[in-house]
This record gives sequence, C-alpha cells and structure tokens, in this order.
Amino acid sequence: MGDRAMRRLSARVVTLAAAITAVLGTAPAIAAATPPSVDVSTMHFAVTVGPGEKDCDIIGDLYRPPGATADSPAPAILATNGFGGSKDDMTTAAEYFVDHGYVVLTYSGLGFGGSGCRIGMDGRTPDGRAASQLIGFLGGRAGVAFDDAAHTRPVPAPDFVARDAVDHSGTARDHDPRVGMIGGSYGGQIQFATAAVDPRLDTITPSITWNDLSYSLVPNTLDQGPGVGGPIPGVSKLTWTAALAAAGFLTPVQYESYRQDPSRLAGCPNFMPEVCQGLAQGISTGTVDQHVIDTFRATSVSSYITDVTIPTLLFQGEQDTLFDLREATATYRALQAQGTEAKMVWQRFGHSSGGPVAGENPGAGEAWDPRTQYMVRRRTDWLDHYLKDAPTPTGPEFAYFRPWVDYTGNAAPAYAESPTIDVGTPHTLKLSGDGGLVPAGGEVADGAQTLYTLPGGLPTGVSAPALAPAMDVPTAELPGSSVAWTTAPVQAPIDVVGGPTLRLTMATERPLNGSVEDSAVVFAKLYDVAPDGTATLIDGLVSPVRVLDPSQPVTVDMRAIVHRIDTGHRLRLVVAGGDVNYRGGITAHRVTIPQSGAGQGLTLPVA
Repeated sequence: MGDRAMRRLSARVVTLAAAITAVLGTAPAIAAATPPSVDVSTMHFAVTVGPGEKDCDIIGDLYRPPGATADSPAPAILATNGFGGSKDDMTTAAEYFVDHGYVVLTYSGLGFGGSGCRIGMDGRTPDGRAASQLIGFLGGRAGVAFDDAAHTRPVPAPDFVARDAVDHSGTARDHDPRVGMIGGSYGGQIQFATAAVDPRLDTITPSITWNDLSYSLVPNTLDQGPGVGGPIPGVSKLTWTAALAAAGFLTPVQYESYRQDPSRLAGCPNFMPEVCQGLAQGISTGTVDQHVIDTFRATSVSSYITDVTIPTLLFQGEQDTLFDLREATATYRALQAQGTEAKMVWQRFGHSSGGPVAGENPGAGEAWDPRTQYMVRRRTDWLDHYLKDAPTPTGPEFAYFRPWVDYTGNAAPAYAESPTIDVGTPHTLKLSGDGGLVPAGGEVADGAQTLYTLPGGLPTGVSAPALAPAMDVPTAELPGSSVAWTTAPVQAPIDVVGGPTLRLTMATERPLNGSVEDSAVVFAKLYDVAPDGTATLIDGLVSPVRVLDPSQPVTVDMRAIVHRIDTGHRLRLVVAGGDVNYRGGITAHRVTIPQSGAGQGLTLPVA
C-alpha cells in the first residue's frame, strides 16, 4: 500500500477507531497542558519479548515531579492504555499523580499507540516482560531508553526514583524501584501479567478487567463454581468480539505503524493468529475450539494467579457487558484464598455505561480530584499507603455503588461498605406454571412453558447493542422464542447485591448427542418492570447458557448485579432462544421448561 493510499485509509478510520476505543477501555483523556514545573520527556524503549525473543519499540512519557532528585527520590507509577488506546489516554492521571509527588511513566502497549510489535493480549511473555523492562529502567537500568525509535541515541536512566533494598518477597534485586501500577481494562490486566513475572512491582490497582478471557468473549454461565470458566464451551459474544477486532486492526493505521512495519499486516493483522481464528470460529459456529480457549486463558490472571502475591485493589464496573462483576469476584476470592492482600470496589462505571457517574471517576479530559471523586481518593490512599508508607487507610474490604442513592458532589454516600463480599441473604422465588415468580411458601401452579431457538444461532429478538445497552432501542422477542416469569408488584424495595442463581429443568424435543454442534443454547435475563409496564433489562446483562445434556437439572450463575426493585415494580425472568449480541446454538431446538421441577427457582442475594 502506497503512502497516499495509507493516508486516505488513515483518515477514514480515525473516527471509527476513536469511537471504538472510547468503550473498550477507560474513556480516553484529552491531553491537557502539563504544568510548566513538571518535566515531561517522550522516550522510546528497546524491549525484547516472547515468544521468539522479538525486539520491540515502546513509546512512553516520563513525568518528573518538582523536587525529585537523587538525594530526594520519589516513588513511581507505571501506566498504560486500554484496548485500542495510547499513552496519551493516561495524561490527566499522570498529571494528577506527578502533582501528588510521584514519578509517572505512561506508555503505549505493544501493538498500540505508536509502539511496535503485535498486540500480545496482555500475556505474561510479551506484555508482562515488556513492562518488566520498563520497571528496570525506572530502577536505573541503562540501555533501555532512547530519544529515537531506531534506538541510536540513548537516554540516561532516572536517578530520582526511590529504590527498594529488597523486593516484596525479601530478595535483593538489581534496579528495583518503589513502583505501583494503575490502569483499566487492557491497562488493568497488564498489571497482573507484570506482577506475575516481576517481583520488583510493589502494588497494583487493576480496574474493569478480566479474570478469564475465554469467559469474557465466549461465556457459558452454566455452573461456574468458584471461578468463571467451565468445561463446556461458551457462546460467542459477537458484538464485543467484533469491536475488539476492529480496534486492534485499525488503530495502527492512525500511527502509520503498518507502513513502518508491514509484517504486522501479515496473517492476522496486528494480532496473534488465535484471535482471528476465534473471530472466524465464533461467527461461523457460535463458539471456539479448545486451542483458542487455551490461548485466551493463558493471557488471563486465572491461569497464573498463584504468581500474583502483592497488594491488589480491584475495581469492577456494575454496568459492564464485557467484563462483569463475577470476573473481579473470582480474582478477589482466589487472591484471598492464597493469602494475598486484596480489596474490591464495585463501581458504577464500566465498558457499557457510557461514562462515569458524577463524583465517582473523572470523565474524559477531566482533572483528577480526590476531594470530589470517590475512586480517585481510593486509588490515592492505596498507593500512598504502599508506595509512600503513609498512614492512609486502604478502605473497606468491599464497597459497592448503589445507583438508587441520591447524593451531590462526591459519590461516597452512594457506596455501601462491608467486611465481606457476600453481603446478600439468599431469597428464592419459585417458577409457577401461570408465569409467576412466587416467594417461598406461595402456591405454584402446574404447567410448562416452551420456547424455540432458531437455526444457525440467529437472534430471536431485538435489543440494544451490548456496547451501549442504555440506548433507546425497543426490546422485543419473536413470538414463541422466549418464556417469562414475573413477580407481583413488590410492597417494599428489594436490594439485590451479587449474582443471582437460576435452577432449571429443561427438556428438548429429542435427546441431544452431547456435541457442541447439537447443544441447546438459551439466554437468561432479568428485567425491572415499572408500574406502567416498561421493562428494562437490568444493566444490559445477559447470561448465555449452553447445555449438552438437558436431561439433568442445570444451575445458571447469572451475571452479578447491584439493583433496587422499587416499591410497585416487578422483577421478570426471561429465558430466550437467542440474543442479538451473541451467536446462539447452531441447531434449532424446542426447549420445554416445566414449572414443577424439584428445586427449580431463582435465588437472589438480597442485601
């Protein structure tokens, strides 16, 4: 492709790539004017990553706070972008922390924002190793930083970053800075990968990221156990997978990276081959093979969490159809079980929220302010505690945003605090043959309901896209393609905090052969029904279920929510044969759900 054609292509995709980036990671920051007292230097870093020992160029910005010298060194923060973004997305965060006395190094991740090599999906070998070499630079290692992308003009390593005599395990290491990490989404998972390969990292604060990428992109909410992955292949999340692929393919065009390194166009452009394989398989079959699942899991903290042993503050979004609350919960439980210091916050802001609520997180281009923004205060206190040895509190074990609480200014009043993440008491509703959801002790009518799935995994209804579930799109299901159960209007508010559990008995028109191709796929959804009959899908969340053997009762671990069913409202459970944001089961089935099955019901964690 010639230069002129590349420039034309670049102009056409910049707007599209920017729009996709806005929902894939933390909202991109608008670069503000850095205070003149802050020294900011753009550098190129020569790193070697695997597999195959590739040499890559990483572009980054080093922020030096006033007063940081060799005699008075400052602790450091390392940060990188969300998927499809660049180092510039972290500008306002860097300006805040450098003003707060930290050295900050922001960088564009591999394959993004002017940095070289392909996207490593935050794997330990490519991305974790790259970040580790940047930590070495912060610790004084020479020969890493340069003025130019060709790596011909070396830049001295900083001597103004605080050093540790030993790492967190008590071992003396070369070039060991006092350093923590911040970042969200793709910029969150890299923190786990870095912690797993580099014991010099002191603390991490990952936000809205994944536990198991195979669950994130090809989920099956059937009987998950303590984690979120399972043995039965999931259901392809087409909307999000396509958005991720588009961002990865297109963002290098903005930086002319394909022209500078045409090899990144070969095969699966800008990605490892398994990403294109997964996309093709998901579109054609509605799921992916074991090789792709294994690749996704290898880039996930769930596969190496025993190597993450430093203090971890987790943030996860309630309005997030990409990485749901169960993912952070699985990570938190695993860290706690192995004795790693961990705390968790369920914030309102997620990939599908459209932006942060007032007083919670800073918006795009908005200055960070711990006085008016709850999440900035939590991050600052945590980092000050572990990097500055300050006597700041690290906050409650668990905090969650309650969207029904009115407040002004800082969102702190909307946050409930708990010494445990299990805040809800189980409250079971039975499925009745007359379409009711009946409390324990109530009468349940006999009967059954039947739904049909379409061939080829086609959707059976219309709804908003998963990237923007709040979009005003009329929701409708094809006649006969879904079944529903609804409570009576509630007499007092019911607050649901956590993951509902659905227990079902299902029957198909014939015995299934046990293969993925012949499986029955349905989608469980919870709606809040207002007194006027308006039904709203709670936080846009859908729980896909792939069943290989419907002769056995199934347990569905539905997406976790924080939601109030207000007085006069009703809760509706819908089981549908398809969903517009997923590729459903390839084989059409008639699925019957009897209402009198033993143990059938919906269990809500009620706070």
